Amino acid sequence: MYLDNYKSIYFIGIGGIGMSALAYYFVNLGAKVSGYDRNKTELTKELEKIGVEISYDENIDYLNDLENIQLAIFTPAINSKNIYFKYFKKSQVPLLKRSQILGEITKSLDTIAVAGTHGKTTTSSIIAHILKSDNKDGLCFIGGIASNYKSNFLIGEGNFSVVEADEYDRSFMNLFPDTIVLTSMDADHLDIYENQDSLVKAFKDFTNLLKNNKKLIVEENISHFFKKNLSYGFKKDNDLQIINIQIKEGSYLFDIVFKNQNYDSFVFKMPGSYNLLNAAGSILACLINGINVESIKNGLKSYSGVKRRFDIHLSLPEFIYIDDYAHHPKEIDSLLSAVKSFYPQKLIVGVFQPHLYSRTRDFMDFFAESLSGFDEIFLLPIYPAREAPIEGVDSSVLMKKIKNNNKRIINSVSELFKFLNLDLDMVLLTLGAGDIDKWPEQIKKML
Repeated sequence: MYLDNYKSIYFIGIGGIGMSALAYYFVNLGAKVSGYDRNKTELTKELEKIGVEISYDENIDYLNDLENIQLAIFTPAINSKNIYFKYFKKSQVPLLKRSQILGEITKSLDTIAVAGTHGKTTTSSIIAHILKSDNKDGLCFIGGIASNYKSNFLIGEGNFSVVEADEYDRSFMNLFPDTIVLTSMDADHLDIYENQDSLVKAFKDFTNLLKNNKKLIVEENISHFFKKNLSYGFKKDNDLQIINIQIKEGSYLFDIVFKNQNYDSFVFKMPGSYNLLNAAGSILACLINGINVESIKNGLKSYSGVKRRFDIHLSLPEFIYIDDYAHHPKEIDSLLSAVKSFYPQKLIVGVFQPHLYSRTRDFMDFFAESLSGFDEIFLLPIYPAREAPIEGVDSSVLMKKIKNNNKRIINSVSELFKFLNLDLDMVLLTLGAGDIDKWPEQIKKML
């Protein structure tokens, strides 16, 4: 692989979950890895521990340090005005997208690509864990921290690779998938795609990259968009159907039907019907790639989830604290439904950080409807990420639309605890895709 020849690599936006996994890959190859990120995070701290040099300033004085760089990699989230991006854009050094690198790395492996607007991180991590448990994994690039491994990057001796196929700016078109699992196609990224039709077209274009159309695996509610596919879900006409679902001791117990044959006694401890669907897609992907049923059962039973996906930080008789990445109305609805099914008698209090001005604008009414389902809701200011503010779009506008008398805008954990009644029997949920990911440790210190 020609990438092996690069011994000095610079990452622009190295702290991103996908970028940091690539950084680990190149460190593992023995390359000197350095990079830039706007914020110091747990991910960047872990990279620094293994010798990765990271700058947190856009400082023109640092450009002299980049003369020996052989390859630069950037994330689409990086602003084109970033000084390091502009430097490499003008230089003779190859400047490539994260997805281009990911595609090149996994081209020679049997690649299972997981796509969808929701569910791809959980699904890809389940597949990776099953393969790892059966010693079949090769390279796994996960869009979250897999709890079983405390990492977003796995490496093994097998010939499989597992990657998340990112639909943002059509990045997934740089991949070379052998199997595709498509979990969902809800409208999202309307700053990139004009409407849902254009989003669906992008996913269809991606599935056309398959070398073998018999390995397209599609969730039951979207299978009608595709002519040839294997479907999964709860309905009888699916190629893989989940049946006989029970909840016992905090876990799902279920059976499946595949190719007219019943397989019983699957155990899975992640709450929510959406997670059962993620499990079903993962099982089907593993079955058609030759993983035996017992290995799948063992892997599924020992799967511990992903950080910030129904991530239970505290579980006391009268107080449950869960952190989740949910940042889209559909994700909030699914999460809230799961919480209500597992904790039907408890008050459900949500703390939500909207992510992106454009997403908040495009889904304002849907967010308001979803957030109205909480018993009490707290809103943080919008996390801008890559965007400049949009006039008339802020948390106060969203707050007015939420049909809930128990609602308030806050700015900090300490402010939350001024209003939180800890005498009540409750589930506290923090959710969103911004810097609210720092709240769990702060909240636990306050309790």
